[in-house]
Amino acid sequence: MLVVGAGPAGLTAATYLARFLRSVVVADGGDARASWIPLSHNMPGFPAGITGDAILSRMREQATEYGAIIELGRVEPLETMDGGFRGTLNGRTVRTRMVLLATGVVDHHPDLPGVERAVERALVRICPICDGYEATGKAVAVIGDSDMGVREAAFLRTYSDRVTLLHVGPSGALTERAALDRLGIELVETPIETVRLEGDRVTALCWNGSFRAFDLVYSALGTSANATLARDLGAQLAEDGRLEVDLHQRTSIPGLYAAGDVVRGLNQIAVATAEAAVAATDIHNALRRAEGLTV
Repeated sequence: MLVVGAGPAGLTAATYLARFLRSVVVADGGDARASWIPLSHNMPGFPAGITGDAILSRMREQATEYGAIIELGRVEPLETMDGGFRGTLNGRTVRTRMVLLATGVVDHHPDLPGVERAVERALVRICPICDGYEATGKAVAVIGDSDMGVREAAFLRTYSDRVTLLHVGPSGALTERAALDRLGIELVETPIETVRLEGDRVTALCWNGSFRAFDLVYSALGTSANATLARDLGAQLAEDGRLEVDLHQRTSIPGLYAAGDVVRGLNQIAVATAEAAVAATDIHNALRRAEGLTV
C-alpha cells in the first residue's frame, strides 16, 4: 500500500494498515500543515493542549511501531496500471494495488514580513474552529479578501464583540457588508503593509501610517488543495478544488482513496483521522475480497 502524505490522516491510515498486516509505505512530502500548530486545545484527549509537532511525532512513532515505512520524498508522478498504480518516489518505481492520498491543503498566508513568526507564536491564526475559544473577550482582527472574511468574522462574534475585518481585496469582492453592520463588526478596507509584534500582541499597519493593536489576528484568505496527483488521474473535484469522495473515502478513480484536508469538508485533525480510519478499513476489506478471504 502507498500512502501519500504524512500528516494526521496519512499517519493514521498507516497505523491501521500496518495493524491489518499490510505492507505500507508513507511518502512524506515534509512540512505537514499540523506542524504549524503552536498549541492545540481542540485535540481530543489532551486537555492541557498539545503542539502540532508533538502530535505528528507520536503518530509517526505509532505507525512505525507496527512496521509502516515512512520515507521523506514526493510521489511524482502517479499513474494507473493494470491491477493498480505506479508512482515514482525518490527515483524508484513503487507499484501498489491501492493508493490513499492524504496530501492536505496549502494555506494562503498574508504576504507580510514576519507573518510566519506570528503564526508560530499563535498571534496570527488560521482556524477559528480550532481555537476561536481562545479569542473570548479579546480584540480580534480578521484579514480577508472576499466574503470568506465576513463569514469568519461573523463566526468569531460568538466569542468577542471586538471583531474587526481588515479587507485587503478589491471592494467589489465584498458583497455581505450588511451582515457586518448587523453584527457590529468594524470594517477597514485597506492594504496592510506589515505586521508588528509587541510582546503578546499584534499591531498591523493599516492606514495613514497608524498602527492598530489586536490580541489575535485570523487569516481568512483560504487554501489551495494539494490535489495535483488525483487531478492528473482524472479524479472528480469539488468546486473548491478538493476531492470528492464517497462514504468509504473512495474517489471517482477505482482504488484511489483520499482523507484529510484534501477532501471536501471540515479541516480538523479529528475529522482527518476518522476519514483515514474509514479509508484504511475499506482498503483492507477490498483487498481481502480480492484475495478470496471473505465469506
